[in-house]
Parts: sequence; structure tokens; C-alpha cells
Amino acid sequence: MSEDVRLVAWVRGRVQGVGFRWFTRAKALEIGGLSGFALNLGDGRVQVVAEGGREGCEGLLEWLQSDDTPGRVDGVTEIWDTPRGGYDGFAIR
Repeated sequence: MSEDVRLVAWVRGRVQGVGFRWFTRAKALEIGGLSGFALNLGDGRVQVVAEGGREGCEGLLEWLQSDDTPGRVDGVTEIWDTPRGGYDGFAIR
């Protein structure tokens, strides 16, 4: 059984106004077992917080870093932590 983790990722590039948060939520739901959110930041980045099994979070991070995302991803910075809970599903904020 995979340990539960918390992934916080900041995605840089042309990631606002292109449906990035919607597709991120759809990918998280496709992977399954993840909760959290995707949020546009004032500086043009998108912040993604995902909690769930390590394998699922790693899969979401791989997708965020891939060429399959909408827009253009120039880079992703991530941190890993222990889950904090309190999320009901995966939201767009």
C-alpha cells in the first residue's frame, strides 16, 4: 500500500487562461484517490496542491511536467510533505 503524501507544485509558463486548472482537476480525478486544488496565482503561475497516495501524486507531477498539458509549461517547482487533510475532492479555486 502506498503511503499518503502532500504535493505542492508551482507551475510556470503560459498556464493561465488556457484551461490549465480544469485539466489539472480532470487529471487528478482520472488518477483517482487525490484531493486538493488548483489555483491561479497573481504572478501568472498555477499552484497545485494534491494529497493522496505517493504513486498518484507522482503521476500528477509527471503530467504537470509533460507536454500533454494545455498552454506551455516552462517549469515546475515542487515540495513534498505529510498530508494535512481537509479537502473535499479536487477543486478549482
